[in-house]
Amino acid sequence: MQPTLTGTTVELRPLRQEHAQALVDAAADGELWNLKLTVVPRPDTIGGYLATALDGRTAGTVMPFVIVLRESGAIVGSTRFWKIDRVNRKLEIGHTWLSESVQRSAVNTEAKYLLLSHAFDALQCVRVQFTTDELNEKSRAAILRIGAQQEGVVRHERIMPDGRKRNSVRFSIIDDEWPRVKAMLEARLGR
Repeated sequence: MQPTLTGTTVELRPLRQEHAQALVDAAADGELWNLKLTVVPRPDTIGGYLATALDGRTAGTVMPFVIVLRESGAIVGSTRFWKIDRVNRKLEIGHTWLSESVQRSAVNTEAKYLLLSHAFDALQCVRVQFTTDELNEKSRAAILRIGAQQEGVVRHERIMPDGRKRNSVRFSIIDDEWPRVKAMLEARLGR
């Protein structure tokens, strides 16, 4: 059973098929589907996007969420746990995107705090990793800001929709670092 993770500003709710139009509307804020550095659903790809996420949940390797503003109830993006490895107690936080109007706000920080708290405190993870496009400087900076450590570059890690062979930068937070990262995030969020 996938939980809802509730913060002060945002709530991360389990992704459902009926979120399709709200996700397309959220991605339309900034026309995020035109970004070459990440994959964001657009009207003609939302079906496949949802199917991949929901099939992963059924398989037990993915926990997909919509990011909801608590004050308005508006969906402003999506994120997920994926590459869930229960034996080795590790997972990746990824597939995160936010409507342009809430980027560089408390939304991303609180969403990551909720995800990391669930991963380390509830799921007892020993490692949480993040991967982003080597060219995506905004994403790389955001991952460093939440306290992750850069580990290295994975060459030709995936093929992007336009055919580009993407080099990815891998980051992680391990269980020994979580208390320090948690305190830093709580201070940043004013808790």
